[in-house]
Amino acid sequence: MLKNTIQSVINFTWPMIVISIVIIVSLRLSYLIKNKEKIVLYREIMMLVFIIYTLCLFQVVTFQDDVSWASNNFIPFKEIMRYKITNRLFIKNVLGNMIMFLPFGFFTSLYLKSEKITLPLLLTLIASLSIEIVQMIIGRVFDVDDIMLNLIGGALGYLVYSMFRNMSNHLPSFCRKEWFLNIVSVIILTCLVFGLVIIII
Repeated sequence: MLKNTIQSVINFTWPMIVISIVIIVSLRLSYLIKNKEKIVLYREIMMLVFIIYTLCLFQVVTFQDDVSWASNNFIPFKEIMRYKITNRLFIKNVLGNMIMFLPFGFFTSLYLKSEKITLPLLLTLIASLSIEIVQMIIGRVFDVDDIMLNLIGGALGYLVYSMFRNMSNHLPSFCRKEWFLNIVSVIILTCLVFGLVIIII
């Protein structure tokens, strides 16, 4: 099920992603070169991955049409309680909504270097609320449970960030060097691309 979801997202978004990457990278490189600023590869890669994630998130929350039968839900836990833990829909609708916003919580925490969960959680709420309102406007449904689950996902993303931050304080000094972070970022990006290619094929 997860593989099929990823395949459908990639199949729909890859033209937009490719064009966006070309435009963003070329514009960013032009800016850095023109202003003679240093290129910090791992930061640029992280920002690019966040942009790609945002594009894919946009596709997932606006172009699925498998909930046309549903109605708006403004009552907390109403939809969540409908699913049994072993049910396929529980994995898709409950766990899926949490996992979908885990990267958002992680990236916002990383970007802000946040020491507290408050701001990443507020940004998660703003993003999730705007998604639900837009979904209602375009003919899908508003679901308060989705907002709650997205907030949990954002909180988990912050916890992952905090875990990595705490681990980095105990790592050897060379692990915090720019050249090392660049290498790690390239390896992670390569693994992500390779994994997506395998899923698509």
